[in-house]
Amino acid sequence: KTPQAGEGVKSKLVNTPVGCLQLLATDTALCALNWAHQHSETNLPTANQTLVLNQAADELRRYFAGHLQTFTVPLAPAGTLFQQQVWSVLETIDWGTTCTYKTVADALSKPSAARAVGTAIGRNPLPIFIPCHRVVGSNGSLTGFSGGLSTKRELLALENNPRTFTLT
Repeated sequence: KTPQAGEGVKSKLVNTPVGCLQLLATDTALCALNWAHQHSETNLPTANQTLVLNQAADELRRYFAGHLQTFTVPLAPAGTLFQQQVWSVLETIDWGTTCTYKTVADALSKPSAARAVGTAIGRNPLPIFIPCHRVVGSNGSLTGFSGGLSTKRELLALENNPRTFTLT
């Protein structure tokens, strides 16, 4: 479940080259990133921003400018134990590289769990920060992504050529 602003969660909108992203955070950690098509009135920007929201927004800006490859903002994605394990593996995928769903399953010592890995990746509440865009099909094809395949393509292009994007 996506946290809602007002439940101890604050919200901030950040304009990026892939659209207006909505960040949700508690006072101690970032808990969700919503794409432009996921914004809702219950998650409108909050008047008093947290340090976490400001750090996350700054890190996103630096990421899109090609100046940041590793995020340091504290993350607290809500999910099942298996989802948490999958997301932890995703955080080890280096900038500018990709891997397959099977590679992630193998890293979890569950070689037959590629589909379950795909489902867990699809529920990642912190895309970009937890780099699910770096996971591709076994033949190298781009597969589902919560922000859309064109956004996935743009993020991978950014990481392979940081000068592709400029901030707005």
